[in-house]
Amino acid sequence: MELTAGHVWLMVAAALVLFMTPGLAFFYGGMTRAKAALNMMMMSFISIGMVGVVWVLWGASMSSGEGFMQMVGNPFATFGLEGIDTPDGLIKVGYAATFAIITVALISGAIADRAKFGAWSVFVPVWVTLVYCPLAYMVWGGGLFGPEGAIGQALGPAIDFAGGTVVHINAGVAALILVLIIGNRKGFGKDPNHRPHNIPFVMLGAAILWFGWFGFNGGAATTAEQGGLIWVNTLAAPAAAMLGWLITERIRDGHPTSLGAASGVVAGLVAITPACANVSPIGALGLGLVAGAASALAVGLKFRWGFDDSLDVVGVHLVSGIIGTVALGFIALPVEGVGGGLFYGGGLTQMWAQLAAAGIAIAYSAILTAIIAYAIHKTMGFRVSQEQEVVGVDLSLHAETAYEFGVGGHGGSFTPLHELITGKAQGEAAATPAAETVDVSSNGKKTAAAGKESVEA
Repeated sequence: MELTAGHVWLMVAAALVLFMTPGLAFFYGGMTRAKAALNMMMMSFISIGMVGVVWVLWGASMSSGEGFMQMVGNPFATFGLEGIDTPDGLIKVGYAATFAIITVALISGAIADRAKFGAWSVFVPVWVTLVYCPLAYMVWGGGLFGPEGAIGQALGPAIDFAGGTVVHINAGVAALILVLIIGNRKGFGKDPNHRPHNIPFVMLGAAILWFGWFGFNGGAATTAEQGGLIWVNTLAAPAAAMLGWLITERIRDGHPTSLGAASGVVAGLVAITPACANVSPIGALGLGLVAGAASALAVGLKFRWGFDDSLDVVGVHLVSGIIGTVALGFIALPVEGVGGGLFYGGGLTQMWAQLAAAGIAIAYSAILTAIIAYAIHKTMGFRVSQEQEVVGVDLSLHAETAYEFGVGGHGGSFTPLHELITGKAQGEAAATPAAETVDVSSNGKKTAAAGKESVEA
């Protein structure tokens, strides 16, 4: 079979979605402290490596084909992609892999600054296998929520065109569970250094995410009309969400911020993901405005409720994912004049389907993630030591730093890498034996008995 325009577009869309994960690395890397920036970015990059291997071996097989109790595909049916012989089979496998990659990478932002890289590297393939693949099968692979599935037949098929439940609700719930198991960072809610160290990186990452999202939402378009609707909606919802977030900041805090603009864009992208092919452009604007304002308000709840969702994965992805999924019960367009959401005369049928999909996704992800994370936490340990956290996970886990002169990301004096690691300046090792220590109780301040200048870690 010849390579068609549709095949080429799907390959381009897959490349766009894959590019989103390095974009996420910049987005998250800029939001964390300077001493954890590389570790944060590495958590995204290792997700590409781990999931890429898992998807070829058994992940693709588990998310499609004949299933077990309509919940998960047979991992050995096309193990190693053997037997995938349709003309566009491998292209679709590659496209689906990029969704699995970014879903697990999204989770990492919630546990910035304090997770062991080895533990994360174990969590990624296990979570994708036991949580992501089954949910992808239930929604997209002909499982429970599909037209032939038990829930789909009872309540009607749930709409999730590009991943409101499979990607965003799933990742947001998993992020919350990890935070509750691993615990808060030292100084959470009190240390002023717990703030983004590089806002330009955040905005660059948000721009890459928005760019790649046109492939994320539009890759599965089947007609020109549908593709055009998806493109416009993927522009409209994030634009409105950015305005909604900034207006909320202006009213609440007195000023709009660059971080808020970038976060608002992402909130709008999350909300439109399940609905991109099923709402009108006006509906997309309204959905984005609501999601932007709601997520702007939701990110502050972590301080009130005391859970350290470091980079607002819960406030953005879980909250806006739920909003986008449930909103389809109100604003879904009728298909050939039939059905649709409540506002289009479709009654509550679609609403029940959307609520069931969101509820079951939340419960399934929470239970399985808790089992996986708790097992890792109690065996190899999921959290770094307090000393490693104070020094910074870049140095303590990777023996490198993002910036040659940056220590805390907010000024501070110059400290050579040798001095930061050993506690002694080069050339002074013999003159000042064991004079300098890292004082954990001082929340990362490095003190010297010889009178050296303190450095904020």
